[in-house]
Amino acid sequence: MSKYICLCLVTLCFSFTPICHANKEVEIGGLLLDNTKSRLGHDFYFKFSQLWRDIPNTQGINVQLTEQIVPRAGTKLNLLLNGRVIYVTYFGRRQSPVQEKVEQAIFILIDAMAKSQYVRDSVDMAGSGW
Repeated sequence: MSKYICLCLVTLCFSFTPICHANKEVEIGGLLLDNTKSRLGHDFYFKFSQLWRDIPNTQGINVQLTEQIVPRAGTKLNLLLNGRVIYVTYFGRRQSPVQEKVEQAIFILIDAMAKSQYVRDSVDMAGSGW
């Protein structure tokens, strides 16, 4: 009988001890969402994502690429940072160079990320944010 009680106590002790420590949280870097539809949009996203990987300090930042296809005119790409539109570009129906627009979008994104980290109500900041 004492073996049975001892076995129950050991089982109870192991059932209430955590196997992994809950205080170690998993941190996820920036989130890049692709909502493109066309071949040009997918090409833009692919090149943009290659540059996105190299940007440091993206924790808590959500970037979304959305595409709106305009019949007989081409496509409109929007770049959103935390739900706010920061960059819009248009592509015609024909294949056009994407790399220049990707580089322009990434520079605008980096600038917007830097500006979003400043608190405008701070006494150290001027009214213009600089």
